[in-house]
Amino acid sequence: VHIAVIMDGNGRWAQRQGLPRVEGHRKGVESVRTIVEESARIGIEQLTLYCLSSENWKRPSAELDFLMYLLEQYMVEERPTIKHNDIRVSTIGRREGIPTSVQAEMDETIAMSRGNKGMRLCLAINYGGRTKLIDAVKNIAQEVQKGNLEAEQITESVINEHLYTTGMTDPDLLIRTAGEMRISNFLLYQIAYTE
Repeated sequence: VHIAVIMDGNGRWAQRQGLPRVEGHRKGVESVRTIVEESARIGIEQLTLYCLSSENWKRPSAELDFLMYLLEQYMVEERPTIKHNDIRVSTIGRREGIPTSVQAEMDETIAMSRGNKGMRLCLAINYGGRTKLIDAVKNIAQEVQKGNLEAEQITESVINEHLYTTGMTDPDLLIRTAGEMRISNFLLYQIAYTE
């Protein structure tokens, strides 16, 4: 079973409580911890969390800086939990714009968990479904241009091989927190038959 979650509403929740938006993001990390641990406990095979959209770069820089701080902190502080629960961590999305210190902690956590056999936790960071489709089409076009692939050979599996999610199953269930009903450019190709 693969569950995908669009994490949404933390900033609005904080504002309704009379708190700064960043406090909502801090509280959201606690929810992530609970969801990850419970998903691993009940045997979910894959959990994909939409942490940061490629469109989120339009937010105020102070909020983005805090989100990067939280991401870096999560990557470091959750290593014992990841190890204890035998979780394999991966990320999808573009690395551009993500501070090098955050990238280094992401890479270390991914490497540390590579041999784990339990649930796969995929964090979508600086991810956009349309952007990835564009990247995939460009890469496939280059393969055709180089003569490594004929246009007639382009199949669903060829497209899948060029997406960030190569090797992952499509989500069975998509959850968006905060009661919104938009898919917000998340896993557009992969959620064709997702509940």
